[in-house]
Amino acid sequence: MQYLIVGIVLILALLAISVSNKHGIPSLLLFIVLGMGFGTLGLEFNDYVFADGFAAVALMVIMFYGGFGTNWNMVKPVAKEAIVLSSLGVVATALLTGLFCHYVLGFGMLEGMLIGSIVGSTDYASVSNILRSKNLNLKYNTAPLLELESGSNDPTAFTMTMVFLSVIIGTEVSVPVLILSQIVIGLAVGFLIAFLIGKLLTQFNLQSDGLYSVFMAAVMLITYAICNLLGGNGYLALYILGIYLGNKEFVGKRDVVFFFDGLTEIMQIGLFFLLGLLSNLPDFLHALPYAAAIMAFMTVLARTVTVYGLMLPFRLRGNQLKMISLAGVRGAAAIAFAIMAVNSDANFAVDVYHIVFGICVLSSLVQGSLMPVGARRWDMLDPSDTVLKTFNYYQDKANLGFLETKIRAGTKHVGTKVKDLNLEFDFIVAKIERDDKTIVPRGEVVFKEGDIIVLGGETHFDKSGQDLIEFTIPEKHDWAGAHIKDLDIPEDRLIITIQRKGCDLIVPDGETQLLANDKVVLIHLQEDDELMDIAPPERGLFYLSCANHNIVWTTNFICYIMKSGNEFPKFFQHRRKLWIPIQNLAVVGTV
Repeated sequence: MQYLIVGIVLILALLAISVSNKHGIPSLLLFIVLGMGFGTLGLEFNDYVFADGFAAVALMVIMFYGGFGTNWNMVKPVAKEAIVLSSLGVVATALLTGLFCHYVLGFGMLEGMLIGSIVGSTDYASVSNILRSKNLNLKYNTAPLLELESGSNDPTAFTMTMVFLSVIIGTEVSVPVLILSQIVIGLAVGFLIAFLIGKLLTQFNLQSDGLYSVFMAAVMLITYAICNLLGGNGYLALYILGIYLGNKEFVGKRDVVFFFDGLTEIMQIGLFFLLGLLSNLPDFLHALPYAAAIMAFMTVLARTVTVYGLMLPFRLRGNQLKMISLAGVRGAAAIAFAIMAVNSDANFAVDVYHIVFGICVLSSLVQGSLMPVGARRWDMLDPSDTVLKTFNYYQDKANLGFLETKIRAGTKHVGTKVKDLNLEFDFIVAKIERDDKTIVPRGEVVFKEGDIIVLGGETHFDKSGQDLIEFTIPEKHDWAGAHIKDLDIPEDRLIITIQRKGCDLIVPDGETQLLANDKVVLIHLQEDDELMDIAPPERGLFYLSCANHNIVWTTNFICYIMKSGNEFPKFFQHRRKLWIPIQNLAVVGTV
């Protein structure tokens, strides 16, 4: 029965994402509502211990992948501002909120400070989800600033929560030592393991790309465990580990990106659903007025005063400060820390979990919904680009692939300069390998016999699963031993390549003889496709889509930047349009 429920929840979560994209409601909020709905229908769940364990694992994945997805080149210009907000900003917000809870709402001082610490950090899962789903590419590097702040501030909130929780319980602990050990050990373990794993990744090959994902998951768990055993902040160590490895290139990285992308999505769905399921509707409604008051105070005063005060030395623009203040969304980390507090031996006079839960629900609903509106109202949107470039995995998901070919004796390319190579399609020479050394393919470099040329270009994914057909010729197949010109192949099919054991890829023609065990790739045209035989123009134009610009290349390496606004032109969207009219191009320059 439980498997049926899990399957239904996942399907409903996918529908929730669709509703979110259509109506602008934060999807993570819908996951919480989904959990509350199941609880109201009679699915009882009050196991805070299990919830604490699951929340810890989910936060581990979210923190690691948050760091892994941080594009350091994008966040480096605003790193100082982000680090100030993720450290001093959390402390200031937590203290102001704690004072409000004590003097205005009548909570005990320590309980007020504990709640302020729990909700002191902005939530990476919520902020990044809003930025990506609404494509909020904010001006002045604001999106990278928010990404780094929200991804790195949970350790500060966790440390403050541990401090006040220890004081409430009465544990004999030195607060300065606890804070110092959490930060110093967390940083040290994160950097040390990241450095060692970075070196290790360049020294060995796991053969199967999928094993890199398993290896990375194991490294993540080991890092967190070692850091906790030493008394450090495991979440901080994971974030450092993620940033370091995410900004290094290694074999299998693309598979790691897709693995953790799916795993993080599942963890977010499961965590927010579980948090909603864990709540009790009557208790939630009773705590809602307190939660609403705290959320309003944090949004209007605590977060705003903190941002304006701490960012004063950096001289940020007024509309940028407004956007940063509004983006202080509370979410999964805060609720996870609240569960940790409930599972402790502390006795509270207030319902910590449901107050924090209410703050996060209202914050996600109000601030998450207002962020796109505020970005437009305050003229913070930059429509000329995409916010996805802020995230490191954008380029790892890009459809960029590499091919290699060898310069053989007697071919016309021996003695040819790179600049004279007539690439009539959207390929570039990425590098040249000669005598186990890599050569930068500058224009004056001359190709020699035995050189291995690596070409880069856009890869193709057959979404229909029918256009490209691959099969291996059996021993007694009619094609074994036959020449291609003698085969009875329908006009809507064409053999485009052959992979033969012990040989390079073979580009076939009519005289090519097929052998048993050859791996043959055919293209199968569908009913609405056309078989086109297009002769390239004398100076054909070709495009190359890369992370920073939409670039169109010509055969003589003249570069045109497309005047495309925030969307690709129609001819860029339809892949069968092979040639791009010159009148659609602008801003001419050479490279």
